[in-house]
Amino acid sequence: MARKSRKQEEIIRESHERSKSFGITRDQQFPSLLLSAAEKEILLEENRDLIEVAGPFLKLLYNFLEGSGFIIVLTDKNGCILNVSGDADTVDAATGLNMVVGAFMNEKSIGTNAMGTALNENAPVQVSASEHFITAYHRWTCSAAPIHDEEGSIIGTVNLTGSRELVHPHTLGLVVAAVSAIENELKNLKNEARLRESVQFINQVMDSLSLAVLSVNNQGMITTANKMAHKYLKLPNGQLPGNQVRNYIQGFDKLISVVAEPGILLDEDTLLNTSTGAESFSLNAYPITLTDGKIEGAVISFREMKRVYKTVNKYTGMHARYTFEDLIGESDEIKRVTEYAKAVADSPSTVLITGESGTGKELIAQSMHNHSSRAENGFVALNCGAIPPSLIESELFGYDEGAFTGAFKGGRPGKFELANGGTLFLDEIGEMPTDMQVKLLRALQEGNITRVGGSKQIPVDVRIIAATNKNLKEEIEKGNFRSDLYYRLSVIPIHLPALRERREDIPLLISYFLNLKSVKLKKTAPEIEKDLFIRLTWYEWPGNIRELENFIEKYVNLSGDLSFDPETFSQQKESTISVKFTSDSNEIVTLAEAERNAILIALESTSRNISHTARALGISRNALYEKMKRLGIN
Repeated sequence: MARKSRKQEEIIRESHERSKSFGITRDQQFPSLLLSAAEKEILLEENRDLIEVAGPFLKLLYNFLEGSGFIIVLTDKNGCILNVSGDADTVDAATGLNMVVGAFMNEKSIGTNAMGTALNENAPVQVSASEHFITAYHRWTCSAAPIHDEEGSIIGTVNLTGSRELVHPHTLGLVVAAVSAIENELKNLKNEARLRESVQFINQVMDSLSLAVLSVNNQGMITTANKMAHKYLKLPNGQLPGNQVRNYIQGFDKLISVVAEPGILLDEDTLLNTSTGAESFSLNAYPITLTDGKIEGAVISFREMKRVYKTVNKYTGMHARYTFEDLIGESDEIKRVTEYAKAVADSPSTVLITGESGTGKELIAQSMHNHSSRAENGFVALNCGAIPPSLIESELFGYDEGAFTGAFKGGRPGKFELANGGTLFLDEIGEMPTDMQVKLLRALQEGNITRVGGSKQIPVDVRIIAATNKNLKEEIEKGNFRSDLYYRLSVIPIHLPALRERREDIPLLISYFLNLKSVKLKKTAPEIEKDLFIRLTWYEWPGNIRELENFIEKYVNLSGDLSFDPETFSQQKESTISVKFTSDSNEIVTLAEAERNAILIALESTSRNISHTARALGISRNALYEKMKRLGIN
């Protein structure tokens, strides 16, 4: 029988003491007890009744928990895992820690955890984060309860495991409800008490989910609906049951015909009528089938499309990873751009970033996104020059099913929809075809888009940041770019200086890329000789930062010996500056010494005229004074 309830601190403290006595170490990662393949077959056969009885409940629990980040674990009376199910990412993470069928999760095998401690306490237990004995489990929150037979003996446990951020007392309540349903089923599969427990269990599960769930009968009447369904449809709790689902789901008759085959409908882009108007949701539907195979209705779940798009962006790399802290430079020019970009980062107005190729336009765009209130939503980038003209419309606006030959079933969202609530970065906007410029301008003015082959207007909340290395005013004169779109995009103009216009940042960039590339290539960062460093500083860098980065990567790859490369830097054209730098010494100097030498040579060549020296070095007078003071130059 279950023990009298005790304080959580006492339970965890005593469990930790037992873990130490069992020889469990904090840095242990895997269960110490694991069955062989033959032993697992025997284990599963011995527990076949428990697995078969618990299976439908675990499956039902998983159907409602799908996408919430939890896994469900069933063990035998000794804590040996019989079954693991749940979200793929969490299952993979658990598998990486050998939480697999045949692994023992009792305290002797892995220390304090919900399953092992629940077995020891003979009571429901929730163990979260550092309450686990081993450090590897600090990422989890686990809720487990023992399963008893009719005589009150423990025959297994049910456990819910998820990220520790998902910890909630109700999670343990769900486990207790599931165990109760399993025990009732073991006692009497046809008992009315089991049915009431199951309904209560289902309702508890439904109300704890982050997705909307409702069930309907064959007549399309809503029988149950969780709190999230009411929230998404913007209705008071309890108002949905008893109403026709057709009042809320557009095209429900087509939907239910698919489920009645029987079949399953997954990720259907559907319009739902909320109390404030139609909105787009991703919908799933599952048939409710009785034991005789008769379909009695359907279970329907749905979630907001913007949450779906956020997940898509997360796992497809469509997010911003750079911030203003990633900008390298101390020149007046880059400081001015940075402060200006920070000041306008949270504005909803469109931004046009101009500058030569390789100056870091997308880095600025990503930094602005991450500095804004849209940082939690998607950053979606589209290179207008890399998409064939025939495809750019569907890339931007998406398409409906059957829009053209080869279109995916169900259609596909475009970049505007994927960026809803976030930022859409249109790189090389000057390459966009003129006919698409008209459609883009209309989308920006109206705030909604229409998919290719579709008719419904989809409202979008997107902040546009465009970029180009072209002079768009010249393109307007040539008839290649629309003036109305130009003025619509350039509400906030930002111009990035070329690298030759911020030469004082070159030593910092060289140092940064040397460290970065040496780590990336797993090589020791080579020293840069004085003469080469001076030439690097005064080269024109037509490819700007990108060209400098590629050169440093080549330099690190060759361990500083450019003689192996037929296109060495020494063969590139000389800088057009008026000061000539020469060095007959092969002595290796630090970057600070090289910078000091460069300033001294420039001062000597200009007869110590500060204005001429600053101009030759490509920096401001104030910056030159600061460097001279720092480097000890009188």
